[in-house]
Amino acid sequence: MVNIVLVHGLWSDGSCWAQVIAELRAMGHEPIAAQPALESFDDDVASVRRTLATVAGPVLLVGWSYGGAVITTAAVGQPQVKALAYIAGFAPEEGESVSDLARRRRGSLIRQHLVITDDGHSYLDRAHFGEVIAHDADPVTVAIAAATQKLPRIGVDGEPSGRPAWLDVPAHYLLATGTVPFRQRRSAKWRSAWLRASQKLTRATRPCCPGPGTSPDSLTASP
Repeated sequence: MVNIVLVHGLWSDGSCWAQVIAELRAMGHEPIAAQPALESFDDDVASVRRTLATVAGPVLLVGWSYGGAVITTAAVGQPQVKALAYIAGFAPEEGESVSDLARRRRGSLIRQHLVITDDGHSYLDRAHFGEVIAHDADPVTVAIAAATQKLPRIGVDGEPSGRPAWLDVPAHYLLATGTVPFRQRRSAKWRSAWLRASQKLTRATRPCCPGPGTSPDSLTASP
């Protein structure tokens, strides 16, 4: 049995892990979805640490997309976190931000379908939500994800990361080959960890609304 804390990305909430939670529980694990508010990076890190404090015993900390950057900082100084898992997640180096890394990503439809609110938040046009970040999920799953998406504050992804936990904690990476790849600079140590993990983990077809394609077995794999 493994304690697993799951951290969602932008324009989503903890419900995006619903299918994964069900499958992990069926395997005998104890998954919990954190609920970052997406108002500031520091607050999101604090939110994940608050969730970690509710879990007894060692933890596998998992982040999807922006959630990867959050766990990269949130795991620092948290001895109960024994491993990290990135589901098509951003894994910034110290001083980098998600927006820094995202600018190197070609082919994304986010800018084309991003809507800005009058009070400085954003959401993805619900009619195009699926094609932007969940293109091969079933229509019902996409509709629910679009309807329940959180509205992140503009700039939340521009706050720089602190010292990355992956320097000290074993890290695993799941490749979502069905989504647009993004480049991430890594130190030699992180690049080595990524290579080990990518050889062992099942490749997923989508990072958002993850279902069977994310292979829950891979989340609990050990080096």
